[in-house]
Amino acid sequence: MENQDGLKKSTIFARSQSIYQGFMELLTPFFGLFTSFILFYYRKDFNRSNLYLALFYLCSNLIVFVYFGLHFSKNPFWEGVFFIQFMPLSFVIGPLLYYYVKYAVAENKNIIPKDYLHLIPAFLVVLYSLPYTTLPFSEKVKIAHHIQAVTQDYDYTISFFSLKNMLFVRPFHLLLYCIMSIVYFIRDTNKRKTIYGQMPVNYAIIKKWIYVLIGLQLFISLYCLLDSYADFILNEYSGIINQKNYFRFLGIAFSFQNIVLFLFPKILFDTISYPDPTFAKTRPSQIKKGNSSETNQNITTQLSHYLIAKPFVLSGFNLSKMALDLQLSERVLSNYFNSELGISFSEWKNNQRVDFACKMIAEGKADKLTVEGISQNVGFSSRSKFIDAFKERKGIVPSTYIKQFS
Repeated sequence: MENQDGLKKSTIFARSQSIYQGFMELLTPFFGLFTSFILFYYRKDFNRSNLYLALFYLCSNLIVFVYFGLHFSKNPFWEGVFFIQFMPLSFVIGPLLYYYVKYAVAENKNIIPKDYLHLIPAFLVVLYSLPYTTLPFSEKVKIAHHIQAVTQDYDYTISFFSLKNMLFVRPFHLLLYCIMSIVYFIRDTNKRKTIYGQMPVNYAIIKKWIYVLIGLQLFISLYCLLDSYADFILNEYSGIINQKNYFRFLGIAFSFQNIVLFLFPKILFDTISYPDPTFAKTRPSQIKKGNSSETNQNITTQLSHYLIAKPFVLSGFNLSKMALDLQLSERVLSNYFNSELGISFSEWKNNQRVDFACKMIAEGKADKLTVEGISQNVGFSSRSKFIDAFKERKGIVPSTYIKQFS
């Protein structure tokens, strides 16, 4: 009797441990997808290169989710869903990485037609997968479960060649785009130094971030190539190197990519890319000492047109965003505020927002809004920051100002 009780307890413990482990394995891809949507939410109003980074993270984390469905869920249904059908995603990650690196440093952020050629491999993989994806779902489940859980024989031929060969091509494709991305960044850096004699003020953080991002993808691609060469995935080795741990390490690498993103808050919550350093070549001395009267006059003219769209009401509006929109160096723009207007950019931004709030109140457009509602409409991140800026600008709090128009 005691033996039976002990057996039941050990069985219950094993099941609970298995459920906990499964939950932790599932938490990783969900955290990654959550990170992707955070990235997209905070960057959707900025330049196109930021969209490529958000899509890159989304596709990368979907791959982690596929790994879970195939190798940890132990569910034939999910094996049938994720087996082969999501493979084209693997051939999109490389081009998206290249797009991000290229357009983060390019002065023209619009994608050019020939860049779409980078998506041809992904399109070919879609065609390659058609013989499997067009099968009835019940047949997909049988094939996927038989290969994943029973034989682990990846010599299964789909169309052009076997799945085993495709598993080798996939990391090689990513490795190629890692090399292309780093070469493009280095060539662009050397070109800018030659033309302008200096780099943009945000070069250091962009360089560090791009090297870390590409470095992680290099590790992932080389790790997968090693597996394809050494046949780790096709044989159950004892110890650390086995099928389950192989995909755990791969998932950890992708998850670490999400964690690293939080170590670069300017990348996650800000807009980091090169503005056009138009004045860096012609007026290097003025960047340090201040701008010429001609430069400041040109900026004043640009601002009059720029402010028509009220860009300062965007919650993420900052000096980098404004410099990018106006195609100016951040230093030139900062010098304009300090020398021409006698205030910092932050003070100027708050003044614009407070003045816009006063205009809304005076015109009756804020009658049905609370103080917090007004603060959100003019771009402040919190009610308290709005009140402090308003009081500093007008000498009274917003509620008192509103009563004057009631």
